[in-house]
Amino acid sequence: MRVVLDTNVLVSGLLSPYGPPGELVRLVAVGALQVCYDARILTEYREVLLRPLFSFSLVQVETLLEQIKAGGLTVGARPLSAPLPDPDDEVFLAVALAGPAPHLVTGNTKHFPVKSRQGVQVVSPAEFLSLYRKQMTQDQGEGGSLPTPSEG
Repeated sequence: MRVVLDTNVLVSGLLSPYGPPGELVRLVAVGALQVCYDARILTEYREVLLRPLFSFSLVQVETLLEQIKAGGLTVGARPLSAPLPDPDDEVFLAVALAGPAPHLVTGNTKHFPVKSRQGVQVVSPAEFLSLYRKQMTQDQGEGGSLPTPSEG
């Protein structure tokens, strides 16, 4: 399943590995999610995750970024036609549109006004996991098998 992950989801997932953001990080690690990204997003991930405030090791951060690159999809995104309230969030929506990724997962859904989303579902980590599980159940009913969020 193709998604765009806001940086706050990765931070939360590494800080609190047993909540919904942590489950998303595990899904990335096992290759169940294809993260869409561009160079700007990877740069932000790296810069934020390496802030001394979080105490994540360089090895931990680089390993996660390598997993994202190995299983993800690099896209070339165009600037949005209308600005978002926080210009730093624009890259995430632009990449979701270019992916195309039907879901943008963020802890700050209010930063993405409905009128600006252009068909992208902007959801919280918990909402995404609910959608993911529903999709998995449908896929398994059709003979498919996907890893569950608790694996990893």
